[in-house]
Amino acid sequence: MRFIDLNISDFRNISSASINVDAEDIVLTGINGQGKTNLLEAIYNICYGSSFRTISPKDCIRHSQDGFNLKATFINDYNEREIINVSFYDNKRKILVNGKEIKDRKELIYSFPCIVFCHEDIEFIKGEPENRRKFFDQMMTLYSPVFFDNLRSYRAILAQRNAAIKNESYELLSLYNERLAYYGLEIMAERTSVVYEFNKIFPEGFKKVSGTDLDLNIEYIPSWKNFGSVDEIVSYLEETSERDIRMSTTTSGIHRDKFVIQSENGPFASIGSTGQLRLCSLLFRISEAIYFTQKTGKKPILLIDDVLLELDSEKRVRLLKFLDNYSQAFYTFLPYERYSEKMENALYYTVEEGNFILDEKN
Repeated sequence: MRFIDLNISDFRNISSASINVDAEDIVLTGINGQGKTNLLEAIYNICYGSSFRTISPKDCIRHSQDGFNLKATFINDYNEREIINVSFYDNKRKILVNGKEIKDRKELIYSFPCIVFCHEDIEFIKGEPENRRKFFDQMMTLYSPVFFDNLRSYRAILAQRNAAIKNESYELLSLYNERLAYYGLEIMAERTSVVYEFNKIFPEGFKKVSGTDLDLNIEYIPSWKNFGSVDEIVSYLEETSERDIRMSTTTSGIHRDKFVIQSENGPFASIGSTGQLRLCSLLFRISEAIYFTQKTGKKPILLIDDVLLELDSEKRVRLLKFLDNYSQAFYTFLPYERYSEKMENALYYTVEEGNFILDEKN
């Protein structure tokens, strides 16, 4: 699947733009604040009906306007042209695919697989445990509707159990415990399998791009690691209910799981340099793309937002050579950055104040 044209109205600083993107690689250059990232955000909205930069769609509306409209023509997996439209007006999001309205954004996930690389990704490496949980949960959600539903159910039950604790409705806890244990056990099993497979991709990728023999791997540490059945987890939740009541929250469960990046000298977040941590975050995303293709047979769209600047030229060349598992890639660069020979056949745009100017050499 790939996009061949984009039409954007009143999105961030983009007043109106019609952009040809019928190429495998699309390069956007310009100084900061001109609209490069805004275009990537628009594409992400088209793929998922949401933003990777904000929770509220209102933040994406161009100043003094009533809403935004995004439209794209794409080639599907059967080499057929289709049209998707995402709009937001009157506090309502509307998504149409070939004129048919999509009610649940979950339907988009499996039609428009998209992976974004951004500066905040470094938090997957050096940030709090919840950031790594978020990464692996997002990665699994991309290919598994069952995991998506289990995670959604777990979160809903967790919210209900926490509300019961805060409202002192303790008689309801036994009702929630069994359901929480059931979905938690399913998620633990999937996470265990994913980390095993991820460790077949990520460590070697890091060695190739970094040019070192540094051996990294992901260690999964479940909160309920000592339990293998629903009954065992339910018993544990009952035993620790007084602690949960005292803390006013559910203190154990898959929402407390940890994913630790280990090196031969200990947790990598504590010993890695800033450059190594940044490279590690890039390899997380690349490994995600490779794993997605292994699981689905499909290649995702990549949105690569100004994340290569911190790499030296040799690592950048190695990374771009390693980065070949995609159907289409959009890159943003500052004007003085050098590109790889890999992108000689790309479409190049200069971005100025929300306008996209196709370079003449195209």
